[in-house]
Amino acid sequence: NPLMTNDGQKEIMYLCSKYNFKVLSLTGDCFMQKPFWKTNSSKKFKLQNDFLNIISQSGKLGIKFIILPLVDNGKIESQKQEMILISFLKKINPILRTNKIKILFETNFKPKKYLKFIKKFNRKFFGINYDTGNSASYGFNPSEEISLYGKYIDNVHIKDKIYKGNTVPLGEGNADFLTIFKKLKQIGYKGNFILQGARSKNNQHVPIIKEYRDFVTKFLMNS
Repeated sequence: NPLMTNDGQKEIMYLCSKYNFKVLSLTGDCFMQKPFWKTNSSKKFKLQNDFLNIISQSGKLGIKFIILPLVDNGKIESQKQEMILISFLKKINPILRTNKIKILFETNFKPKKYLKFIKKFNRKFFGINYDTGNSASYGFNPSEEISLYGKYIDNVHIKDKIYKGNTVPLGEGNADFLTIFKKLKQIGYKGNFILQGARSKNNQHVPIIKEYRDFVTKFLMNS
C-alpha cells in the first residue's frame, strides 16, 4: 500500500500539491476484513501493530480521521469482542495525540446503543463517521440518529443503499437525504462530505462523480 512506503507517501504528497488537494480521512477497510477484536491471540497482536503503524503513517501525511468500520465482517457480535476493542483503543490515546488523528466509528448499532457506545471514549480522540447508505440499509431513522449523537459526527460518507440491500446510485435507494441534510444543518455540522456512491457500470467514472457532486450540492443549497 502506498500509504505504508516512503515512495508511496512522496507520490501522495506530490499529487496533493500538484492538484491543491488534501487527504483528510482514511477508511480502514483492512480492519474490517481482519478485525483484531475477533481473532485469536496469536494473530491479534500483529493486527494491532498493523493498526498502530497505519496511524503513524497516516499522521505523516496529515490525515485527520481514520474510519474504523464495525460493520459486515467487522461488526461486534459479543460483549467480549466489544471489551477487547474498547480496552485496546483506550490505551492508544497518547499515540492518537502525537499523530493528531481521531478514530471515527461506523457501526450497525441502533441509535441509543450507538450513543451509549461512543460515550465510553474520549471525545478528543474518537467520534462518529455517519454513513448515509449504511443507515438506510439498516432501516434507521436519520432524524433520530442525528438528534441523538449528532455532536459526535466528524465526517459523513454520502452513499445510497436499498433497505437490507446493496449500494445503488444516489437517489435510487432508501437514504432520506432531505432529512439528513436538514438535520446536519440544524446541528451545525461543518465537516466533509465524502462521496461513496455506486461505481459506474461502464467505467465512465468522471461523469457519474459529477452527477453525485451536483446531487449533493443541490441538497446543501436547499437544506
